[in-house]
Amino acid sequence: METLSITSWKLACRVEDTIENGGICLKLEDQQVALFYFKRRNEWYATQNECPHKRQMILSRGMIGSLGDKPKIACPFHKKTFALDTGECLSGDECAIKTYPVKVEDGFVYIALQN
Repeated sequence: METLSITSWKLACRVEDTIENGGICLKLEDQQVALFYFKRRNEWYATQNECPHKRQMILSRGMIGSLGDKPKIACPFHKKTFALDTGECLSGDECAIKTYPVKVEDGFVYIALQN
């Protein structure tokens, strides 16, 4: 996993535009980002939308859940699972996904894009 630096917070959407316990896909600048609202945990996560296994833009359509205390996303096609907080692959593979910081202010969701 590479370490990236935050460049700026970008307005992603309104809270009401999101799906509880699910994900949506956003295009911020030139990046497809998957945004997840894990209502049961009251936590927000953002990751790259591309599944690194087959290079398809589908993670936003995956199923969120937990592996112990770790929040995860499962690719809807390949069932590879990734930690939503760190991006590490939880399926035993060496691939990982990018994660982005998320904040919610005044009913709007912001994502920090990285270099």
